[in-house]
Amino acid sequence: MKLKKINEKLQDALIENGLTEANVLQQETFSTIKSGADCIILSPAGSGKSTTIVLNVIQQLSGHTEESPRALIFVEDKAKVLEMEALFEKYGKYSNLEVYGVHDKGDMDYDKNYISTGIDVLIGTPNKLSDMFTTAGYNVNRLKMFIIDDADPILKLRHETKIMRISNSITKTQRIIFAETLTERIEILADKMMLEPYLFDMDEEGEEELDEEEDDIQEEE
Repeated sequence: MKLKKINEKLQDALIENGLTEANVLQQETFSTIKSGADCIILSPAGSGKSTTIVLNVIQQLSGHTEESPRALIFVEDKAKVLEMEALFEKYGKYSNLEVYGVHDKGDMDYDKNYISTGIDVLIGTPNKLSDMFTTAGYNVNRLKMFIIDDADPILKLRHETKIMRISNSITKTQRIIFAETLTERIEILADKMMLEPYLFDMDEEGEEELDEEEDDIQEEE
């Protein structure tokens, strides 16, 4: 997969699983995400948003393991948790990252005990993550990435308060929102928790609309 300065082990895993070419979404967002900037990424269903999340998290975290989570990923439901875990298992086979998913139907005590042993990536539903962060004192000082996947359905269920409660406990991290469309709810959430985010808007043909700031960062890369 041809992406600028991609981790070699990640690239090997992607190629082994048939991802030899990056799609437009992955090509256009990779450098900006790698820079650590906050981003809002709008792209149609089926355009590879979850894969884009996984490969960027592996790229950012690979090569180091710590006891505290360094990436936190919000997803809609149990099915999305399992789907994201499976993607990390496929594409992160050489990364040595410890990935764990939690959902509303899981056992709270088991989840807490497992996480306490040390993980790198925590995937979960807003309800479960909110309950866990409220009742257990996780160290979020090492968190590098705070990601919301498919924000549209998550915010339709009015999970903004739960997401913001966790976000407010984190002093500094990269925040990324993935969605299909830029709704008013997403704009309000982004305004509350993001610092001058870059906006990527991929149309139905997979072409990207960039503002002037994004053009500048692409040229700098």
